Amino acid sequence: MKRLNGFWGLTFVFLFVLFGGIEEVDGRSALGGTIYNGNPGNYRDLLDILVAGDTLLLAAGTYTEGLPIYEMNGTAGAPITIAGPESGARAVFLANPCICYNTVEIQDSSYIQIHNLELDGQNLANVDAVKASGNQNVNWAHHITLENLYIHDHAPNQQTVGISTKIPAWDWVIRRNIIDMAGTGLYLGNSDGNAPFIRGLIEGNLVVDTMGYNMQIKHQNGRPNIPGIPTGDNQTIIRHNVFSKANNASTGDDARPNLLVGHWPLSGTGSNDVYLIYGNFFFENPTAEPLFQGTGNIALYDNLFVSTDGDAAAFQPHEGGNPRLVRAFNNTVVSAGTGIRVTGGEGGYQQNVIGNAVFGATPLQGGSQSQNVTGAYGNADDYLTNPYAAPGLLDLYPLPGTLTGSPLDSSSFNTFTDWNQDFNFATHDGTFRGAYAGEGQNPGWLPQLARKPLGPPLAFSEFVFLSAIFN
Repeated sequence: MKRLNGFWGLTFVFLFVLFGGIEEVDGRSALGGTIYNGNPGNYRDLLDILVAGDTLLLAAGTYTEGLPIYEMNGTAGAPITIAGPESGARAVFLANPCICYNTVEIQDSSYIQIHNLELDGQNLANVDAVKASGNQNVNWAHHITLENLYIHDHAPNQQTVGISTKIPAWDWVIRRNIIDMAGTGLYLGNSDGNAPFIRGLIEGNLVVDTMGYNMQIKHQNGRPNIPGIPTGDNQTIIRHNVFSKANNASTGDDARPNLLVGHWPLSGTGSNDVYLIYGNFFFENPTAEPLFQGTGNIALYDNLFVSTDGDAAAFQPHEGGNPRLVRAFNNTVVSAGTGIRVTGGEGGYQQNVIGNAVFGATPLQGGSQSQNVTGAYGNADDYLTNPYAAPGLLDLYPLPGTLTGSPLDSSSFNTFTDWNQDFNFATHDGTFRGAYAGEGQNPGWLPQLARKPLGPPLAFSEFVFLSAIFN
């Protein structure tokens, strides 16, 4: 589905939230299915009768028998929705090792939307919060939406995961979730590279204080022969998330980056896929690992990176793959180590580092560099408003007259989604370096350890316009 941009996209989101998201008319949803009201005593029976278009509304309470989603299939126009209360007391699912599967277990299912649940791992081993599992040569899960989940205390060890896929998965939307204190926040794909995660959208999430990765998408071997699996050239988008490993991180051999994306298939279907990673806030990793590590085809833009211990962004070989198409542009980096590093780039591909504002012990290393502003880590406050403060007071907005120059040559990156949208959703005119298209007083969201808004606030005139329509 094409993403709605700008005002009308925000309008859609606003109306969805304003009017409750799920409309009920005489016990039926606006999509034509039946709305069921579930509670801890009856919800497992109701799960068995859900069909395309149905909605299961779960009451606040404590659920101990998991949420198995097996062979449950909606359609594009009539998904199956399972949702807890939008506000107030939550539907809380407790990890339970006695039920022999993970709290939310998904297999051979499609067009499923899961909203507004709390998943409490109770720090029990071997129970992930959400997991698509099964035989990676046979089973699958696609068009799954996970939204506004609060996942916490899944950290008995690094192998316990908040959201995991271990079978081929495509067209997942992972939006506006909080993952706090997990062994690994998101682990998408299998360690052997044979369970690809394709054409995903991961946006607006907060992932903090994980032992291992905040998020990893595994490298991919050749695509399996599964009906419906995407072909052609696709993209996975990771945008407007907050990734922090300020606390609880493993060290030594168990240390991991905040975000790692592995290579796509080295040939054949999927080899031209690309990661679009933009508008994110990466904060702290007190280990030897960078905040971001990537291999393959990657566009990294309009992100904020802050690391008082080490490196910020590294494009480097991993799991048999090399950096191929790399576009790192309009990022703002404050790093005690290396800011942006490109090593081992594969011949025949360009690795371009353009228009960034980078302050570090070694600001830039490798790649084809142009039109960047660089400086020492200790000089960041000569360019940025408040670069050494704690989140919430931290402000990487440019001081007047410090990060401007001639318009960037955007010819190598102007086909990427939102390529000219800055961290605050303003439009780049190409004259500013780094993640912001302005200077002086920051008009937007200050980076903090909270979910980043997915758009600017509605202007008063827009709010009045909407009120006139619906009153």
